[in-house]
Amino acid sequence: MTTKPKAKKFRIRRSAPNTGAGDQAGQATGQAAGQPAAQPRNVPTPSRPTAAGAAGAGAQPRQPRQLNPMEEAALAPQEDGFTGTFATAAKSDQVDSAGAVGAEEEIAQIRQEGLTGRQLRMARRVAQKHGMPATSDFDAVRLLRKAGIDPFQRATMLELVAADGQQTGEAPAQLPQTVPQTPQNLPSTSVMDAAARAKSVMDIQLDIAKRRRRKLMLLFTRLAFFVFLPTLLAGYYYYVVATPMYATKSEFVIQQADASGGGGLGGLFSGTGLAVSQDSITVQSYLTSRDAMLRLDADVGFKSHFSDPSIDPIQRLDADASNESAYKLYKRNVKIGFDPSEGIVKMEVVAATPEQSSLYSEALIGYAEARVDNLTQRKREDQMQGARESYEEAEANMLAAQAEVLRLQEEMGVIDGSGETSLVMGQISNYETLLLDKQLQLDQLLSNPRPNQARVDGVRGDISRYEAAIAGLRAKLTDGSDGLTSIASISGQLMIAQTNMQTRTLLMQQALQQLETARVEANKQTRYLSLGVSPVAPDDPTYPRAFENTLLAFLIFSGIYLMASLTASILREQVSA
Repeated sequence: MTTKPKAKKFRIRRSAPNTGAGDQAGQATGQAAGQPAAQPRNVPTPSRPTAAGAAGAGAQPRQPRQLNPMEEAALAPQEDGFTGTFATAAKSDQVDSAGAVGAEEEIAQIRQEGLTGRQLRMARRVAQKHGMPATSDFDAVRLLRKAGIDPFQRATMLELVAADGQQTGEAPAQLPQTVPQTPQNLPSTSVMDAAARAKSVMDIQLDIAKRRRRKLMLLFTRLAFFVFLPTLLAGYYYYVVATPMYATKSEFVIQQADASGGGGLGGLFSGTGLAVSQDSITVQSYLTSRDAMLRLDADVGFKSHFSDPSIDPIQRLDADASNESAYKLYKRNVKIGFDPSEGIVKMEVVAATPEQSSLYSEALIGYAEARVDNLTQRKREDQMQGARESYEEAEANMLAAQAEVLRLQEEMGVIDGSGETSLVMGQISNYETLLLDKQLQLDQLLSNPRPNQARVDGVRGDISRYEAAIAGLRAKLTDGSDGLTSIASISGQLMIAQTNMQTRTLLMQQALQQLETARVEANKQTRYLSLGVSPVAPDDPTYPRAFENTLLAFLIFSGIYLMASLTASILREQVSA
C-alpha cells in the first residue's frame, strides 16, 4: 500500500483562517480513533457559511478557486494506522450537504458504542460482500444498518463464511484494506458530553439486564418443561396412582453332608460357602428362569394375580399377555441374590397382597429344594448302580460255586475228600501194622526146627488177607476201576470246587465292601436346603418408595437435560467458529 507524501513545507494561504468545525471534528475523530489530536495548521481557509445562514440571507456560496498540485498533495487523505480509516482534510472550497452531516453524526454515534476490532472487521467484510461503498469500518456499520442488515447477527456471519468458502474468479481481498474517503464525508462536529455518556452507559446496562432476564426466563422455561414437569408427573404417579406392593423376604443356604476324612483342597473348602457355590448359583438361575415362572403360574396362578384390574396400568399385566411379558414382570417382582462369601441365597418376592407374596415365596423355596435334591441324584445313582451290580454278580458266582461243591458231595457220597483220604490211609496203616505183627509171628514160628504147621498156615493166611486188604484200600485211593471213582479224583474235584467257592466268597465280600463305600460317598454328595429366614407376610406395603423414586427421577431428568444442553452448546460453538 502506498501513501502520498505529506507536503508539510508548503503553506496554502487562504483569504481567511479556517476556524470552523472542520478542524474540531477532525481532532475529535482522531481522539475517538485512538490517535493524538493533530496540531492545527496555519492554513488560511475561506470562510464557509452554513446552510442555515445561506438560506436565511439568500446569498450564494462563493465559487471555489482552482488548487495547484502542491495544494492537492497537502490536502490529500492521510492513512491512519490504528483504525484503518483515512483522515481527510477539510476543503474550504466545498460545502457539506445535510446528508453528509447526518452520516457523520451517525458515524460519531457508532464510535461511541465501543465496538471491538473484530466486530468492525466483520462489518467491513459484510459490506464488501454486499457491494456497499463504505469509506471506513464505522461507515460500513452505518450502511449495513441502513440497509436493514445486522452485521453482528449469527446468520450474517454464517452467510459470510459460506461466501468466503466459494471459489470465484476474482482474487480475494487482502485484509485489512482501506477505502478512500469522499470529500463530502467530513467528521461530525458533535461531541459527547458527560450526560450523554452516562445516558449511553445506562442504556447499555439496561439492555444487558433485559437480556439477562430474558435468558433466565428461557432457562427457567426449559427447566420447567424438561425437568420439573416430568418430575412432577413421576411424583404424582408414585404418590397417587401407583398400587401398593408387598415384598416377602427370605434367606436360605445350600449345605452338603460332612465329608469325614477329606484331604487336599476338598477338605480345606469343605463346610464353607465355596464348596456349594456352584449349586447355589444353579438354584439362583433356576428360580429366575422361565421354567420356574411357568411352574409358579401353573401351581398358584401368577398371571391371574397380576392381571387384576385393581392394579395400576403400569404394573398390571394384560389378560391375554404372552409368556414373554409375564416373564419380564416376573423378573421385576422376583429378586434373587447370592452372597459368595457366605453362600447365602437371598430372595424377595413382590405381590399386590401380603398373602399372595408369602405364598409365592414358599412355592419358590419348594422348587429350590426339589432342584437341590435333583442336582446330585444322577451322580449318586450312577455310583450306587455300579457297586450294586458288582455285588450282585459276585454273590451269584459264589452261590454257583457252592452249589457245585454240594453236587459233587451228593454225587460221590463224599463230604470231604481230604477226610476220606485220611480215613483210608489210616486203615491202610492199621493193616500194615497187623501185617507186620503177623510176619514177625510167622518168622518166630519158622524159627523152630519142627514148627506147628497148622499155626504156620494160619499165620500165613492172616498175612495174605492183610496184604489183600491193604492192596484193596490202596486201589480205592488211586484206581477208579469197576465203575467207581477214586478217592483222589473225588478229593481233587471237591478241592477245586471248594477253592472256587472260597474265591467267589472273597470277591463277594469285596463287592459288598465297595457297595458300602459307594453308599457312603453317595451320602456325601447329598445336598440340603436350610432356611435361614423363613418367609413372613408383611403388614405394610413395601413399594413404591415415593420420595426416593421421585428424587431419582429428578436426578435422571436433570442429567439428561444437562447432557443435551452441553451437546447443543458445543455444536453451536463449532458451527459459529
